[in-house]
This record gives sequence, structure tokens and C-alpha cells, in this order.
Amino acid sequence: MDLRKIKKLIDLLEESNLAEIEIKEGEESVRLARLPKGGPVAAPAPVMQHAAAPVMPMQSPVQAATGGSHKPAGPELPPGHVVRAPMVGTFYTSPAPDKPAFVSVGQAVKAGETLGIIEAMKMFNPIEADVSGTVLAIQCESGQPVEFDQPLFVIG
Repeated sequence: MDLRKIKKLIDLLEESNLAEIEIKEGEESVRLARLPKGGPVAAPAPVMQHAAAPVMPMQSPVQAATGGSHKPAGPELPPGHVVRAPMVGTFYTSPAPDKPAFVSVGQAVKAGETLGIIEAMKMFNPIEADVSGTVLAIQCESGQPVEFDQPLFVIG
């Protein structure tokens, strides 16, 4: 890359509010970064050797926050296929407050049928049955927050 082009890039970086710019031309690339004017410069943190702590496998945000396994406070699940929450969000049993629930306990469902919805980031995601059978239990109330992998339905 030509030295004049690099100087021009430096001038553009100085004139703009950008903190960093990277340009690639074929095989060549140039990356320019600048520190904020008048800002403090942080020294790199010293590297310290620590004894390795035992690693606990974490499987959910609850486990990470509490440092252990999440024990559901509710009753044991009845035997059958458990449909779990695929994401964190707010669970709803019906498409709207004035509409009937998608399913109820004792109702027969087919694979692919919508059981409920989870609202996450203003998006409504359908929770579908992955097996055919009868709804044995609904483990969450409408409007309640759910966590990833939380049991929602039991189908037998």
C-alpha cells in the first residue's frame, strides 16, 4: 500500500469520530487505531498465576448466578415426554388475552401442533408438540417468565 494512502487514512481518522479503521486491498491490509484525546491510558493488567479452581459445569443462567443446580420448586413431573422451553422469555397459553388457550390438560395433540408461545425480545415464538399424544400436564402459567430448558408440558 502506498505511503500517501496511509497518510490520507491517518488524516481521515483524525478528522472523524472513529477510534479505529481497517482497510484491506488485495493481500495488503492496514489497521489504524487511536486513543481518545485527553483520555486516561490504562496500563495492561499484570499477569498473575493462580491455583486452578475446580471447574463446575454450568448449564443455565440460573446455575451460573447461583453457582449450583437449579432445583424446581414445583411437584415432580408425571411420566411422559417433556416439552421444554427453547429460550428465555414470557410464556403464554393463548395467542391473545381474550382468546382460548392453545391446549388444555387431557387434550389430544399431534406433532407440530402449537402448545403455547414464548415472547422473547418482542417476538412471539410458537412452542410446538414434537410428539403426538395427550397433554398430561402444563407446568407454567400464562404470563409467567420461563428459563431455557424449563419444563412446560408433559405429553403422554
